Amino acid sequence: MKRTKILGIAAHHVTSTVLALLFLLPLLWTLYGSLFGQGASPEGGFGFANYQSVVEYGSGLGTYLLNTTAVALMTVAGVLVVSAFGGYAFARLPFRGRNVLFILTLAILMVPYATILIPLYVLLGWLDLQDSLVGLALVMVMLQLPFSLFMMRNSFEALPKELDEAALMDGCSVAGAFFRVLLRGTVPGLVTVGLYAFLSSWNEFIAPLIFLTSGDLFTLPVALVSLRTGALGSVDYGALQAGVIVSALPCLLLFLFLQRYYVRGFTSGALKG
Repeated sequence: MKRTKILGIAAHHVTSTVLALLFLLPLLWTLYGSLFGQGASPEGGFGFANYQSVVEYGSGLGTYLLNTTAVALMTVAGVLVVSAFGGYAFARLPFRGRNVLFILTLAILMVPYATILIPLYVLLGWLDLQDSLVGLALVMVMLQLPFSLFMMRNSFEALPKELDEAALMDGCSVAGAFFRVLLRGTVPGLVTVGLYAFLSSWNEFIAPLIFLTSGDLFTLPVALVSLRTGALGSVDYGALQAGVIVSALPCLLLFLFLQRYYVRGFTSGALKG
């Protein structure tokens, strides 16, 4: 039995190591290609020429990073505010048609979002928000809300209703119980929703491509697609791989920093059906 247990543990570690290497291999290969591949150095071999090409391309890497960060942060802020209040309302406040409205909200997930981009483009034109980072952020918030409301509704439902009652008996108002008690109990769900919204907004390509026309407003994914085309339509793989590393690094660091909250958000009632 002891030998079987040791073999089981060894097999678990070997399998985990192999799977980790398989997941990391594309990123490591991309890093290698950006440092040693096409255009990495004028003399060949190791060099940072590809990263220099990314930094100096178009309006500059700083501009594209700033645009992408601004859209991502506005998206996260909007999603957190709306999904927190909406999730609380769906989970705690009884009102007529609550379940029907929630089902209709989830039904949006079954609609391919690319099919509603043109109506949204027209709507933003009426609001004078075309070719605007704020307009793009509003679109990203709308696209993230069905999933975010689902997560936050289940996060609030996972909290015992005795918390509400105890807070109200201690003199809290409904708003006070929400902000001082319940909201603190849903921090893992909020982090999960915020992280998912950030990653989705940061890596989004189709929406910025449609809603942004000014080159100095491009987000990083759109800029990388423009960067990859070299002379006579050839693909500059070295510069593209350097851009992919620059784009992936903030997402990777953010996920590593928040992963314990992210995992807890999925396991502490966020997927309660």
